[in-house]
Amino acid sequence: MANNPTGNGVQFDPMSALRQMRDAYLDVWSKTMVDTVNTEAYAKATGSMLDAYLAVSSPFREAVEKALQQALQQLNLPSRQDFIGLAERFTNVEMRLDDMDAKLDKLEATFSKPAPVASRRPAVAARGRRKRTK
Repeated sequence: MANNPTGNGVQFDPMSALRQMRDAYLDVWSKTMVDTVNTEAYAKATGSMLDAYLAVSSPFREAVEKALQQALQQLNLPSRQDFIGLAERFTNVEMRLDDMDAKLDKLEATFSKPAPVASRRPAVAARGRRKRTK
């Protein structure tokens, strides 16, 4: 019987009233939450909770980092500090190579300049001045 159309040709949906109630409830709830979250009191309360959480979790985090560092050492695996040290060394080597490349470019430019041509006599001109004897 639920599939039978009503008198105006539209099928009856018993869940439509519940959907409308749900949508109205969610609209009111979202507007209330937006108004609450945008207040100064909420920001202060959230800030104080985060400060308390960070203060409590800091010793635990340090203990976990120490344990992880020891585990990595025992397994002969690189740590974050090892990778940072390698990255700094590679950066230093790259900068030195760039400096050497610039110096080599200067040397190449200095030694690749052609010698002055005005002081030399061309070989073709010397051949043309010979007198032929018969």
